[in-house]
Amino acid sequence: MNEAIKDLDIDNCLRLLGENYIGRLGFISYSCPYIIPITYFHDVEEKSILSYSSEGNKIDAMRKFPSVSLQIDEINTIQHWKSVLIHGKFEELKGSTAKKYLKKFSQGVQETISKKIDEKPKFISDFSSRLSERKLPIVFRIRIKDISGKYRAS
Repeated sequence: MNEAIKDLDIDNCLRLLGENYIGRLGFISYSCPYIIPITYFHDVEEKSILSYSSEGNKIDAMRKFPSVSLQIDEINTIQHWKSVLIHGKFEELKGSTAKKYLKKFSQGVQETISKKIDEKPKFISDFSSRLSERKLPIVFRIRIKDISGKYRAS
């Protein structure tokens, strides 16, 4: 039985990214690393990750230091898992571009959920955090600079 941890090739990294919609975003704030869960959509055509948030520490931090990471895992057991790590650059989207990508994000996550768990959410609030009051969300993308993955299967 071979229990070694091995590299995941790029095709399998991209497959894992596309089959999931929850990841852990890593960013730097006040000289400290933070890692938080986010809902995301992998935009294959533009080689980027789409998401949104309300104003706050995460957005402020990424505006100041736009180098970020995103990790996605599928863990079945301690002996059977896959993990992908992305390094990229935060980019805030504005105006009609933000609206276009928020729609793309919403539709993409809905399709991903539908394929993964055979459920069709109707509203963005069904699969992503609610936004505060009437403020517009901050729509952003992470331009992927590097992607790598590991897996273990016994």
